Amino acid sequence: MNAGSELLSVEHVSVSLSGRAVLRDVNFKLAPGELCALIGANGSGKTTLLKTILGLVRPQSGAVRMAGASGRVSGMGYVPQKISFDPNLPLRARDVVSLGFDGGRLGLPLPSRERRARVDQMLNAVGATGFAERRLGELSGGQQQRVLIAHALVRRPRLLLLDEPLASLDVRSVAEIVLLLRRLATEYETSVLLSAHDMNALLPVMDRIVYLANGSAVAGKPEEVVRTEVLSRLYGYHIDVVRVHGRVVVIAAEAPDEIHAAIARDPIHTAEVP
Repeated sequence: MNAGSELLSVEHVSVSLSGRAVLRDVNFKLAPGELCALIGANGSGKTTLLKTILGLVRPQSGAVRMAGASGRVSGMGYVPQKISFDPNLPLRARDVVSLGFDGGRLGLPLPSRERRARVDQMLNAVGATGFAERRLGELSGGQQQRVLIAHALVRRPRLLLLDEPLASLDVRSVAEIVLLLRRLATEYETSVLLSAHDMNALLPVMDRIVYLANGSAVAGKPEEVVRTEVLSRLYGYHIDVVRVHGRVVVIAAEAPDEIHAAIARDPIHTAEVP
């Protein structure tokens, strides 16, 4: 990334919630068209960081900046964590994408013909044309995720944030969504930041990684971050990054008892990645 080319800058951001430090001095930048994975266990601060970027949480210190934007939220699209949809909800996939025009929009809506053309374009872009007329609640998890991505992108934001978009998807759907996000980032020059527990499907396609642990973060290219010495400094105890049969396994080799208990509850510390 060339100096000065960044779209998003997260600068020394610290956040406390209910008196507890959730994020401490988090720093990273994204350039247009980059795909970045935000990796961390439950409670590591991933959702808090996304909400801080969106402006929904105010940092105690530091700042979030978007190039050329005074009101940065207008330049963002957001896909929240998994939502359950009632199969009887009378909303077609097409309707959900169309609703993406209305969030934060001032003034008169787009003419119906232009609006429909844009919806059709985004449905096609995410591979959802074939089920555009079906009710959202009748779709599979992977199909719903495509529709929600189209909903977030229909106003052509420069930054797309996704909170755990791969959760609860089967292996095939995970691979398809990851490749879709890579293609959309490249074609639309949209910066994409998605949170996940597991780097598995992401390492082959992501440009950057932000790894969160204990409220702190390291950021950089995957080969710079997913290293024994880097993750050991981040966690504050020894971490082994082992490559086995073409996969990378992050293992807490030596840790206090409470850490081993946390590992048993949450497999992020032993995430396997291609």
